[in-house]
Amino acid sequence: MKHLDVNQFDLGAESGEEALASTAAAEAHLAAVEERLRELGEHGDALQRADLALEQAALLIALDRGDEAWTSARPTVDVYLHARRWERAAEACDLLFRADQPGSLSALGQGVWLAVTFPVDPELTVAMLQHIVDETPDDADGAAVAAAAAVYVVDLRATDEQHDNLRFFAMQLLGSVARRHAEVGNQADFDRWMQRLELTDPAKFLVRLRNVIDVMVQDDGWFDRDHIQASLPVN
Repeated sequence: MKHLDVNQFDLGAESGEEALASTAAAEAHLAAVEERLRELGEHGDALQRADLALEQAALLIALDRGDEAWTSARPTVDVYLHARRWERAAEACDLLFRADQPGSLSALGQGVWLAVTFPVDPELTVAMLQHIVDETPDDADGAAVAAAAAVYVVDLRATDEQHDNLRFFAMQLLGSVARRHAEVGNQADFDRWMQRLELTDPAKFLVRLRNVIDVMVQDDGWFDRDHIQASLPVN
């Protein structure tokens, strides 16, 4: 996997010995990363420090130390945005959501905006849109909008090597939302549901996704989305 995997250490292993060994491995890795940060120093290369801090945050999340992970990862968003490293900024927001802190929902909303707006890895974008699905009540339209956006992003960006598997996953996600949202049980019902919620027209459901993001972020925005949007070659 290209993106940071916060579950790379199986801290929930079945046996006590395995859990202790996995925790010890995560802690040893964390100590090594922190030593590299100390060696780099406060005035070291900003992007290199951000990459190490993000790795540190992933390990802290694996060790159930979400508050510390937030402290590590939050400044990296600003560093990556300044450097126009959009995918890394989205990854940082994903980790901040996984840290399960008071600002995590806002972090997810802003990360999803980055992941949909910029041509980042569609696997990361789909994973973040799935978080919205998981966080949305069954009877709300937001999950349907997020799942439809996931299918759209896969079709737009996925390479030949990843398209089939990733599209299958995204369609499964959309189907599960249809079942929980409207008890859709067959193709005809699914097609009518898609039409009723206007999920076949990206121009409509992407605007609705932006509204979902606005609700998630509220007044906790960390960057000016309109300013970034206006700076893009195609708005």
